[in-house]
Amino acid sequence: MKTISLFSISSFVAALFFCCTTPEPKQEIVTNKLIPLTMDTNNVDTATFGAGCFWCVEAVFQDIKGVQKVVSGYSGGFIKNPAYKEVCMGTTGHAEVCQIYYNPAEVTFDELLEAFWQTHDPTTLNRQGNDVGTQYRSAIFYHSEEQKLKAEKYKEELNKSAVFDRPIVTEVTAFTNFYAAEDYHQSYYNQNGSEPYCQYVIKPKVEKFKKVFGSKLKK
Repeated sequence: MKTISLFSISSFVAALFFCCTTPEPKQEIVTNKLIPLTMDTNNVDTATFGAGCFWCVEAVFQDIKGVQKVVSGYSGGFIKNPAYKEVCMGTTGHAEVCQIYYNPAEVTFDELLEAFWQTHDPTTLNRQGNDVGTQYRSAIFYHSEEQKLKAEKYKEELNKSAVFDRPIVTEVTAFTNFYAAEDYHQSYYNQNGSEPYCQYVIKPKVEKFKKVFGSKLKK
């Protein structure tokens, strides 16, 4: 019988269940005033969502029809240009988020909110699954008064209708800044789909999302 060391088992479990597993290179700063140059900037709006590990959030939203680009990064904290390791320690106040650039003529903010609410658990405080800490909090960082009102109304209606067993704890906060995560975090699921975390955590979310939102996905 092949012997498996305790270290090997613990290493596998860590890679399987936790988002914070990779060392961090330096990142660039992206704010709501700077849209990536590799996309069509005509008729583009921005949404910023935190729903646990940004690898999962990115994998879901990049497939939605009308979404031009999704950038993983950090928002809502008090440290400038934070590194991944710092954010993972929960000492910077940032949440792992995705900055979503979308064409409102093809997909509305309301539709993005619908995807947001249905692809994570908004009732668990500072936690999604085995990813625990303030960096994994459920959050909507609104870019306009209209986004704020829509997010708050949607949240209120979900609570009133008792869609979830517990009250929604999603933070609805004004957007202040966004720091793009290191390059190796971008398009993470597409680049690392065979890794344990992708197979056991991200893939089931993506497959479930495709079944529910099939008509709203890119071909």
